Amino acid sequence: MTYPSPDDITAAAARIAGRVRKTPILSVEAGALGLPYPVMLKLEHTQVTGSFKVRGAFNTMLSRDVPEAGVVAASGGNHGAAVAYAATELGHASRIYVPKAIAKEEKLRRMRMFGGEVILTGGSVADCMAEYAAAAESSGALSVHPYDTEWTLAGQGTVAREFEEQAGGPGSIDTILVATGGGGLIGGIAAWFGDRVNVVSVETEGTDTLSRSLKEGPEIDVSATGVAAGSLGGPRLGVTSWEVIRDRVKTAIVLPDAEVYAAARTLWEATRLVGEPGAAVALAALTSGAYTPAAGERVAVLICGGNADVDWFME
Repeated sequence: MTYPSPDDITAAAARIAGRVRKTPILSVEAGALGLPYPVMLKLEHTQVTGSFKVRGAFNTMLSRDVPEAGVVAASGGNHGAAVAYAATELGHASRIYVPKAIAKEEKLRRMRMFGGEVILTGGSVADCMAEYAAAAESSGALSVHPYDTEWTLAGQGTVAREFEEQAGGPGSIDTILVATGGGGLIGGIAAWFGDRVNVVSVETEGTDTLSRSLKEGPEIDVSATGVAAGSLGGPRLGVTSWEVIRDRVKTAIVLPDAEVYAAARTLWEATRLVGEPGAAVALAALTSGAYTPAAGERVAVLICGGNADVDWFME
């Protein structure tokens, strides 16, 4: 087993402390989301860069030697913003490769605002990943992978550790619903919870990488489409992520885009909170009825990011 242990995640939490926000949780009462049971929300979209990704970015850079050439990454937006922010805070240069096909202006703006040099690439997400990897090799810059290293997974796992602590400690959460892209977030969360909590993956029909991997094996190439492509558009799961997911994640839900829009509108109407499409995906598993908890089941949802136009769900 090569994926992070709970001890690794605890060490990562200490390493990044003071550099990331301890984001709040919101306990939403039964009925408010149109659901007959309460739901705990972890508001990670209020993180310093607008998503959980900054946890893994800081943990990677603080665990590795960063060369004079700085760091390089590939991203649809949130990872790029996180890498740019962490690099700037630590005094490093950053270059972010972004697939033009899924680039959103709001996310590009934030990457640049945090100090990153943005390079738009043609072709697929897989083509962008290949171009970024080649750039890292030729320049000597540190590659900060969005989801496929032990440092990334340990960093992302800190959000589960923090959530559980805020909710009341071990035994306070029975099920957590997590939107899945390349698997770094759900991999880190599953590495922390182990068999203590039911970790459920939620994807859209256009970003169903984990669901397909469980059925077909991990050697696939998904071309992301739809409303969540910019945040959940991993062409395949990371090798390290896949190890955790294969061992720990038993349920994978896939939803149409229409349910994501509906969940985002429900979240806004009930709480006056706005998440990005990827953030609404996990909640949509509940609001659509695709996941129905048992009586008394304590359900948690990670609102993973907020880097989108504030009215995107009104389209």
